[in-house]
Amino acid sequence: MTTPHRAVYIVDGARTPFLKMRGQPGALSASDLAVQAGRALLARFSFPPSALDEVILGCMIPSADEANIARVVALRLGCGKTVPAWTVQRNCASGMQAIDSAARNIMLGKSDLVLAGGTEAMSRAPLLWNASMVSWLAGLSASKTVFQKLKKIAQFRPSYLSPVAALLRGLTDPVVNLSMGQTAENVAHRFHINRTQMDEYAVLSHQRVMQAAEKKYFSEIVPVFDNKGNYFTADDGVRPDSSVEKLATLKPFFDKKWGNVTPGNSSQITDGAAILLLASSDAVEEYRLPVLAKITDIHWAGLNPAEMGLGPVHATVPLLKKNGLDRHDIDYWEINEAFAAQVLGCVAAFEDSPYCHELGLAAPFGKIDLERLNVDGGAIAMGHPVGASGARIILHLAHVLKREHGKRGVATICIGGGQGGSALIENVSGGAAS
Repeated sequence: MTTPHRAVYIVDGARTPFLKMRGQPGALSASDLAVQAGRALLARFSFPPSALDEVILGCMIPSADEANIARVVALRLGCGKTVPAWTVQRNCASGMQAIDSAARNIMLGKSDLVLAGGTEAMSRAPLLWNASMVSWLAGLSASKTVFQKLKKIAQFRPSYLSPVAALLRGLTDPVVNLSMGQTAENVAHRFHINRTQMDEYAVLSHQRVMQAAEKKYFSEIVPVFDNKGNYFTADDGVRPDSSVEKLATLKPFFDKKWGNVTPGNSSQITDGAAILLLASSDAVEEYRLPVLAKITDIHWAGLNPAEMGLGPVHATVPLLKKNGLDRHDIDYWEINEAFAAQVLGCVAAFEDSPYCHELGLAAPFGKIDLERLNVDGGAIAMGHPVGASGARIILHLAHVLKREHGKRGVATICIGGGQGGSALIENVSGGAAS
């Protein structure tokens, strides 16, 4: 992010419950989820949806009828034909990228009021024809005579019907040819993180989500309804009975012989949306909007795709350095829980002298207090709809800062392909925009 010209405020936000994939397409499409979250959010304010300057959403796997899904959502929200909308894609950080793009336009004076966030219906990721089937269909279509068509039909093989799962392909890095889970195994190996540590962290995530839900700390969640009259009010992947003993019975999934990463200590494949309203000080004054938090800066970094889980370290260190801060200036942290090994790996890397030296630090960045990290749990328990998670962690961090009277927080996420994104936000709730 360039040097700020104007302040950017998080006015408010809403997210849907995160709904775990259960072997079949979910009840709601990605646009359905975003529309319901956005509608609930906009209903809190007196300005019409047409007052928005733009709508920006992140999404990785929109359906065939959701091209430029942000525009689809904007029109369904009643923004009108004159409000532009566009979709961004940065893998797991697509929702954070949408917020960054919106913030930049507000900083530069191009926009004053923007709806930004992310959405994903991972359960609806398509099954694709394999290359052999595509080639056969193309040949059949090109056949001109009955004889040619019959000849092509005779060449058909049952193996052509083997589908390609777009979700699995999307969660595999094509450059290093490793699944995201395998990259988590690499991080665990590098920092000597064992199976027990991973499972203990996973249990902690479930416990914290349950405790936060009991205390009604997820006020950003709004109910959603499908077209059959069913409704959903809470994240449904949380396991109240989770324990280290139960998780220990699960077999490694990504490296079946030597690995320690299992479905139990990994994030869940999930559907969900998270939408934020961002505004300039001019918009805050014009529409008399509340102010939840201020976006100070967002930074992006690249690293070895085979260790993509360490992206938060690479993005956070320069983010804080650029803003003249260190870890002592940060009151609360959100590190998206793609895998327990990845979160624990980041914590270890921040303390590791050789690793920090690679980042240009003369000394270790230092220890992150686990009591201030993901205090209300994370994606291992809630789920990780990839287009939405970057927006979710920023929104929830803003609520944590307000609730706990913290001043600054960092929301950071690892990104498939070997990147990291980090957002620095400040608590200005209850005060005037400045």
